[in-house]
Amino acid sequence: MILGPEMKSTGEVMGIDENFGTAFWKSRLAAGQDLPGEGMVFLSVKNKDKRNIVFIAKKLSDLGFRICATKWTGKVLVNKASEGRPHVVDMIKHGQIQYIINTPSGRNPKVDEAAIRSGSVQHKIPYTTTLSGAQAVVNAIEVMKNGTLRARALQDYY
Repeated sequence: MILGPEMKSTGEVMGIDENFGTAFWKSRLAAGQDLPGEGMVFLSVKNKDKRNIVFIAKKLSDLGFRICATKWTGKVLVNKASEGRPHVVDMIKHGQIQYIINTPSGRNPKVDEAAIRSGSVQHKIPYTTTLSGAQAVVNAIEVMKNGTLRARALQDYY
């Protein structure tokens, strides 16, 4: 989900279930935002997030995703928009990226963040800007890959 100051209206959705991953998955579906079940995940995180992104990247890899990252975030070299071509926006346009985790920082964070965010919106690619949000998405993807949703009446929970 991408929120920004340019929003002129908001809406709310709710997902409820017996575990967080399923509830979060339901909320994403209700908001019209599909989660990928496979493909490439792009990572670019600020320095303070680098240690913790390892656990999220490992889980995504265990779920069958391929990981690519900027040179300071990961082992696979993919350039930010300001680092030259080919860069992540090119990969987005060519359908090579299915999910983005970006907690930007550095000299050109606004330029890179705007280009990546714009590309993700234009090509309907899920985009997360916090590690807690990324962990929630990973939980939902894990549930999605291992099960099915079932609808229950709200009264059934009480």
